[in-house]
This record gives sequence, structure tokens and C-alpha cells, in this order.
Amino acid sequence: MQPLDDFRNLSPEFWALVKLASQKLRYSEQATGGVKRYSAAKIEKVLRDRGLDPTGYEQTLQQAAEYVDARAGLLEDCVKPNLMSRDEARVLFQETKKQTSPPKELLTMNKQKGEKRHEAYLTCIVNMLTYDTLNKLHGESVFDSNPKGPLTFARDGMPLRTLFRRMDGAYPNVNHPYAAWEIKEYYGTTTFGSRVADGVYETALDGYELNDLRSVGVVVEHYLFVDDRFTWWNLGRPYLARIVDMLHVGLLSAAFFGREVVREWPSVVANWPASSPAQQ
Repeated sequence: MQPLDDFRNLSPEFWALVKLASQKLRYSEQATGGVKRYSAAKIEKVLRDRGLDPTGYEQTLQQAAEYVDARAGLLEDCVKPNLMSRDEARVLFQETKKQTSPPKELLTMNKQKGEKRHEAYLTCIVNMLTYDTLNKLHGESVFDSNPKGPLTFARDGMPLRTLFRRMDGAYPNVNHPYAAWEIKEYYGTTTFGSRVADGVYETALDGYELNDLRSVGVVVEHYLFVDDRFTWWNLGRPYLARIVDMLHVGLLSAAFFGREVVREWPSVVANWPASSPAQQ
């Protein structure tokens, strides 16, 4: 998923309005299992109930209502149909494995135990598609599928910025990468716990840190992959909405939901440069 053109490059004030309205009016309908839309009048009431006076900002309120409607459409039409169950993800993993013949080190296991112990399906699919696309383009596949440390960006032989957290993948490596990504797959979970919620906010933190690099002339592509229909759609629709918001705010270059990765990720990888950008 890419951000909608009508809602690119909007001000922080606009997104502050969307965030406040969404938190007060809620992101999703618990009773129906859907996502919420609300009018400019309801958004205005939220502000007045907070002791604010939006008189003269009717156009901004209407634009916020239009964004919320568009966000709901993206969630219903693009996100929900692409999210997979664990069994569906296993089938897609097996199909992708046959098509790409990846090295074993790219087929990582999840961190669960017993019956829930199996390949990390979404992570493996991302790894296999990255490997296959780079190999076809360049005759080799050089990327870090399991970074052991945080991303570091340098200038004149010294660190310029070092991120707080580790990513789940980087191209070509953790030193001044062109692209980095995070993967949030939660097959087999039974509750939407704090660990899942924290994962969304961690991605936002990474987005803010990477955006800070733009102030010193460094641009990094930042991607997010999420999957498991039960966890994200049945239990976590408000957090899916937050991810769509993060995409439009500019904290992500793109987000991939479930099986969308197979259709969209190879074309993204195909546009990467053949080598790492030189340190400035």
C-alpha cells in the first residue's frame, strides 16, 4: 500500500486533528467488526468538547472527514482481503519456496514453542522474494535478512546517526543502508496484547528517526510488513488504522499487508540501486 496522493504532504497540524478525532470517536466498530467513518460535524464536536474553537477551519474539518472515509476504504478494500490465516500463509510460503529455491539461512523459524513452532512464514516470504529479485537483476543477492545491530549512518568516517532499535532486514547491510524493513507477523496468537501494540509504536519511532536523517541529507526507504487476519483484523483494527495514518504522515515508504507482499514487493526491490549509496 502506498499513501493516497490527496493526503500526501499535509501538515503536522492536520494529523494532530485526525489523531485526536480518531482517539475520541474510535477507529473501529466493535459491535459490527468494521471500521469507523465520521462527519466533519462530529469532528468539530470533539474539538469543542475539548474546549477548543475550530471556527474558521471548516475546510480542514471536512478534509479530515474525507481522509477518515478514505482510510476506512483502504482498510476494508485493501487490507482485510489480503490478510491471511496461518494455514493460508503456510501455503503461500510453500509456493514461494518452490518458485525461488532459497538458501536455508533465509528460512528462519518463529520464536514460539510446541505446536506453534514453525517457519516465520511472512519473514521467509519477504526473504525469498528479496533474494530472488536481487539475484535475477544482479546475479547475486546481497542483503541482511537478520541484522545483529542497529542501522548506522556515517559521514567522514564517523557515525552520523545510529537508530535505537534493530530492523528485521536491510539492503545491502546495516551500514548506511538504502532500505530497511520491519515484519510484524503474529500467527497463532489469541489476544491482541501489549507486545503487538508496542510493535506499532516502535515502527513509528523508527520512522521519526529515519525522517530525522533527511535533515542531514540522507534518505532511507522504510517498509513495514504485517500479517495474521485474526490478530490484526479481528482484534487489532485500530492499530491497522494507525499504520495507514503512519503511511500518510510519512513515517513509512510503503506498508504490505499479508499476501500483498507477493504482488508488490518484487517491483519495489527491483528499483533499488545495485550498490549501497556512498557515505557522504
